[in-house]
Amino acid sequence: MSQKISPLAGKPAPKSILVDVPKLLAAYVDLKPDPSVPAQRVAFGTSGHRGSSFERSFNEAHILAISQAICEYRQSKGIDGPLFIGADTHALSQPAFENALEVLAANGVRTMISTAGEFTPTPAISHAILVYNKGRDAGFADGIVITPSHNPPDNGGFKYNPTNGGPADTDITKWVENRANALLEGGLKGVKRMPYAQARKAATTQEHDYLNTYVADLASIIDFDLIRRAGVHMGVDPLGGAGVLYWAPIAERYKLDLTVVSDEVDPQFAFMSVDWDGKIRMDPSSKYAMQRLIGSKDQYDVAFACDTDHDRHGVVARSSGLMEPNHYLSVLIDYLYRHRPQWGAHAAVGKTVVSTALIDRVVQRLSRQLYEVPVGFKWFSEGLFDGSLGFGCEESAGASLLRRDGSVWTTDKDGLVPALLSAEITAREGRDPGELYARLTDELGKPYANRVEAAATPAQKAKLAKLSPGQLKSDQLAGEKIEQVLDKAPGNGAAIGGIKAIAASGWFAARPSGTEAIYKIYAESFKSEEHLQSLLAEAQKIVDSAIA
Repeated sequence: MSQKISPLAGKPAPKSILVDVPKLLAAYVDLKPDPSVPAQRVAFGTSGHRGSSFERSFNEAHILAISQAICEYRQSKGIDGPLFIGADTHALSQPAFENALEVLAANGVRTMISTAGEFTPTPAISHAILVYNKGRDAGFADGIVITPSHNPPDNGGFKYNPTNGGPADTDITKWVENRANALLEGGLKGVKRMPYAQARKAATTQEHDYLNTYVADLASIIDFDLIRRAGVHMGVDPLGGAGVLYWAPIAERYKLDLTVVSDEVDPQFAFMSVDWDGKIRMDPSSKYAMQRLIGSKDQYDVAFACDTDHDRHGVVARSSGLMEPNHYLSVLIDYLYRHRPQWGAHAAVGKTVVSTALIDRVVQRLSRQLYEVPVGFKWFSEGLFDGSLGFGCEESAGASLLRRDGSVWTTDKDGLVPALLSAEITAREGRDPGELYARLTDELGKPYANRVEAAATPAQKAKLAKLSPGQLKSDQLAGEKIEQVLDKAPGNGAAIGGIKAIAASGWFAARPSGTEAIYKIYAESFKSEEHLQSLLAEAQKIVDSAIA
């Protein structure tokens, strides 16, 4: 039931597990996907299409088909402004970028690529789309982000962001997915394409300075004067990701005491310590992956890291070490809503159904409204866009927020901003976020949380995704009456694709994995570690009997 920790976890990556990059790149071109095999088709999960060229799930054919589908989608919706495109540091991101540009140029799409071909963080794409579209009523821009996020080095990923700057909603991804698979089945006959060298020189291919426009605008969301005056000494580990070249210009422009721990880029990510399961993952919320920064925490007032596309953050407090995402997010919400007076009284707090209930308690104390949604950042895009949400976050360390004046910043996750806010918080409060979390739990209760996984067949996963409250046989949970059972999110009424049961001092949620033959149980207790364990054990019994 629980995660089996690999003996390699937290140790430097041995040579034996490093990806063979030339082989990976050859497989990207040579291995053709078979559209009759479900695992080799185009499939958009919560964050676009992901896979590995070794498994025939992320290859040249996929990218050509998806890019053509996006061109046709834009045309069907009359989207005729520029398309902002960026890629991270994964080995497969560069060939995918080249293939996408070949198709975009052949379709006559005005495409904005980064100056000097530097890597581009996800939030810089969302930011660019929104800045371009501001005040327009036609000729809107959209974007593509090429990244599998913090996934292992042999992975590739491809995401579409429509005109609202956020992750595409299901109706869009379904359309793109269906059209891309039809193109695969037709042997890519409907794909327009030109050679890369020609696409680079096309009049429609233009450069955009993502780095400097994003960095220059950060002062509208972070109080750098405060950080500078307080002399906060910061450390950042970009984990070899897309923001690697962003941190030094941030330090220079705002005159910050910020040390970049490493600016190394390596497609094997050989500098990483190994994650819990023996794989390399650039996950800034994993204590196993974050060994380099955790080991140097005493050198800084506060330190932070971001994942490969810089849309997730991890904060290392001098007082307590690496903070759990849920812990830091609670501190962040408590801080922001007390120190962003221009956000207005109506700006709600967005969280996913599996994020900590400590957020609910913080929000209640702040007399704010809570907006609770299913898993997936796309649910926050609209609220961040129109300012009805001041902040949106998910338990896996993804968040975005409004500018200080209450206007939109990004509608996709931003890892750099929450990371830098840890320094603003330290400067204003005179304590690091770890100390502030301890104070918060003294006042509002201390949560004990865990997430476990259990095997499930496709049929069981489908059953769990459609479970209704009436199908739960039990009315008790770890010695308390179940007060509420949800199959829809309270914030927007959307199906959570699983179930959440809530009692007075604890809750659990169960949902099938979108990519693996497992289901996940999230649980949280405000009593004790023992109570959490009985919550998890009972949750599994309840779920297993419901999907048997």
